[in-house]
Amino acid sequence: MDFRDSPDEAAWRQEVREFIQRELPTIQDVREAGEDIATRGMAIWQWRGRLAKVGWVAPAWPKEYGGAGLTVMQQFIFNQEMAEARAPYVVDVGVGLTGPTIIVHGNEEQRKGHLPGILNGTVLWCQGFSEPEAGSDLASLRTRAVRDGDDYVINGQKIWITVGHLAQWMILLARTDPDAPKHKGITYFLLNMKSPGVKVRTLVNMAGTREFSEVFFDNVRVPKANVVGEENRGWYVGTTTLDFERSSIGSAIGMRQTVEDLIQYGREHRCEGACQLDRSPAVRWELADRYVEAEVGQMLSTRVIGMQARGLIPNYEASITKVYSSELSQRIARTGMKLIGLYGQLDKGSKQWAPLAGRMKYMYVRNAARTIEAGTSEIQRNIIATRGLGLPRD
Repeated sequence: MDFRDSPDEAAWRQEVREFIQRELPTIQDVREAGEDIATRGMAIWQWRGRLAKVGWVAPAWPKEYGGAGLTVMQQFIFNQEMAEARAPYVVDVGVGLTGPTIIVHGNEEQRKGHLPGILNGTVLWCQGFSEPEAGSDLASLRTRAVRDGDDYVINGQKIWITVGHLAQWMILLARTDPDAPKHKGITYFLLNMKSPGVKVRTLVNMAGTREFSEVFFDNVRVPKANVVGEENRGWYVGTTTLDFERSSIGSAIGMRQTVEDLIQYGREHRCEGACQLDRSPAVRWELADRYVEAEVGQMLSTRVIGMQARGLIPNYEASITKVYSSELSQRIARTGMKLIGLYGQLDKGSKQWAPLAGRMKYMYVRNAARTIEAGTSEIQRNIIATRGLGLPRD
């Protein structure tokens, strides 16, 4: 891959940089001072509004549906510059998953009915895929949808639903043919979370945040018009959604920046323990390893982008990137805790005593889930083994 920008790409990169330099400082103080979800949410909302004015909320969407219609390389440059600037991340389930899936598999009525609300940020979506007995083996889901006239009646349960307690709509997979092979009896629905019979229970994760929910369906009626694609073909629509989820360039830049922050902290602070870098060669070596690994992660992401730019579909390559980045994030968190020592147990509520505003405690605890969510490391390694190395299935 040629890492140099073409003249057009260089011009686009400059346009994005100038926009960031012009608009981001106006919300920077709010973003950095934010100590709670509401304050950070305000900053994200402000930044989203500035992106919306230039049509950059959904860079990958076609222009006819309100997106920017950017090429793969333009998207890569856009995401790269946003990450380098540490701009607030505004891509949610609606923009990143629901919208693209509706564009590919939905009908025109669904596009007109749902895409505008996703773009302007007035409608928040969640993803109803995982169940207590169907996570890594998603096709084993048991939530049932039974046809009743012009409706389907939904019964069952979903779990680990990100922002399920806040969302107005859900993309939902449910079994419509229990006698079919498990991949062929599933249908993809758009479900209004205000429908009678929907019960949401918030879950508090071990990082102390209310990020997930479990959702129960008790005779919930969903109109036939809310089926995306064909009945019993929802698995194939769902894999499109998962492809969007797994085909991002990853968080390599953010992880490199975290390592840089740790290095800077170690240089500026003297304490009893490992954070005295001049007396802790082992920690210096670890930080060097993490930095090199973050650069490798960026190269893996660049490989995926390079394939997409050539019209190829990354398969096991995306799995390599996912398993590598999720496990690297855990190693960075462990190195950070080793560097900071006992102070790493403090969170942002401890104010001046918490190093790096308590980021390392949150990162260390929250990143335990990184090798589970969006496809476990075990599943990713199976994909790499069978599709990448040609090994037989277990």
